[in-house]
Amino acid sequence: MSAIVAAHGPFDERLGHRMLARMAHRGPDGCGGRQVGPSWVGARYLAITDPQTGAQPLSGSRRDIALVGDGEIYNHRRIRARLGSDRFATGSDLEAALQLYKDEGVAAFEELWGTFALVVAGADGSFAAARDVLGIAPLYWARRGETTLFASELKAFDEDWRPLVEPFPPGHSWTPADGLVAGPAFPGSAPVLLKSRAPGEAPPSWVFDAIRETLVRAVQRNLDATVPVGVLLSGGVDSSIVAAIAARLAARQGEQLPTFAVGLEGSRDLAAARTVAEHVGTDHHELVYTAEDAIRLVPQIIGELESFDPTLVHSAVPHHLVASLAAEHVRVVLAGEGADELFAGYSHYGRHDTGEALHEDLLATLEGMHIGGLQRVDRVAAAHGIEPRLPFLDLDFVELALALPPGWKLLEEDRPAKWLLRQAFDGWLPEEVLWRRKEQFGEGTGMNTVLRDHFEQQVTAQDLAAAAPSLEPPLRTREELAYFQVFVAALPGIDPQRTVGRFVEA
Repeated sequence: MSAIVAAHGPFDERLGHRMLARMAHRGPDGCGGRQVGPSWVGARYLAITDPQTGAQPLSGSRRDIALVGDGEIYNHRRIRARLGSDRFATGSDLEAALQLYKDEGVAAFEELWGTFALVVAGADGSFAAARDVLGIAPLYWARRGETTLFASELKAFDEDWRPLVEPFPPGHSWTPADGLVAGPAFPGSAPVLLKSRAPGEAPPSWVFDAIRETLVRAVQRNLDATVPVGVLLSGGVDSSIVAAIAARLAARQGEQLPTFAVGLEGSRDLAAARTVAEHVGTDHHELVYTAEDAIRLVPQIIGELESFDPTLVHSAVPHHLVASLAAEHVRVVLAGEGADELFAGYSHYGRHDTGEALHEDLLATLEGMHIGGLQRVDRVAAAHGIEPRLPFLDLDFVELALALPPGWKLLEEDRPAKWLLRQAFDGWLPEEVLWRRKEQFGEGTGMNTVLRDHFEQQVTAQDLAAAAPSLEPPLRTREELAYFQVFVAALPGIDPQRTVGRFVEA
């Protein structure tokens, strides 16, 4: 987790430092910026892999090139071994990207395995920006005159730049010479395994073994850090599976995994999280909050979230509180996001009666997550100076999940949502949690009703009728309008049509 700012072309470094200051929460471990040829790069960084020598901007052993980056390169050790350890001046995972770029240029970004937003600038005028294919690491950009400007969050940009800002597309790179170039294809665009199997056929046992083994490996990769790691345990099946795996891996090292949960008094999520923590043996921490606490936090959370979509706001409130709790104990947190999008966990996927239609819907959802659920995960964790990691969105696991026959993910009477995933981890969790009905984070914590009831009263039906046409699709509810008004006040100048993802059921 870091904040990056980079500019190619004429640029006042005082603007760069102002932008970094607005994102100080993302990088509590240090700050740096410098001119490199015709470019400027800067970062506020959170040191996870190499706290001693991993300061940014990162130059390795040379001063004529510099890299700033956010995220984690999971195959950095493999790259380091291939290139030769004598070339490396730090233990930072990001230096693997830098050294590979020196050899291969922009093509290096296609070899990186992880979550990243990177900018490299050279004294010779070379410049390249890149973002991971799922868009897990955030990146925005704006172009005006001869200057192209990048930053990790919307709030970083000065107000005169904000109308031009838009998300940098995931899976792309940009150079001044070649412009925007698409990188690797989005994983799993077409199912490739067991195509002859009918949806009603039972999967062979090795399918469940592959799901389990691939996710265990993903969790193991995500636990790799030199700082304390914990799990955000919502009480739902996805985070519970992650906690069960991580707890087993920690126990092998003679350690006890910390887990964190929040909810209103008597909430179903809080009770389920307690059950899981006791079952898998974690060092469990929880926070009970009130409806008044949640309502009071909403304006602050909309500013940190950089969205007004009610679905995201509902889940961001408990997420904010659990991230705050976790930040008292750890620097990295694992979370369960991604499983619903891979295994059709949301109720609206039940409208599909063919695997082909469901698969197209899942792909569309995954491709839009960078301005939806992934934005919530990133911003809320960043606001508390901790790094989120998402094992379900490890590319190995994404590719496997999307390669399976999508007909197996259709909701059937004897196959509840995500039954493939649940079956793969049969015996790892209490039955009442493993087969618990899917609830949105805000639903299980009680947030949906609390926030909707309060914020619906803040604007009138006449206000909604007047304001609704200002966006496409129009603002839908009085609650959404109330959040939109807070968003506009918190981020004046930002064009929500270009920057904000909104959940709209087809």
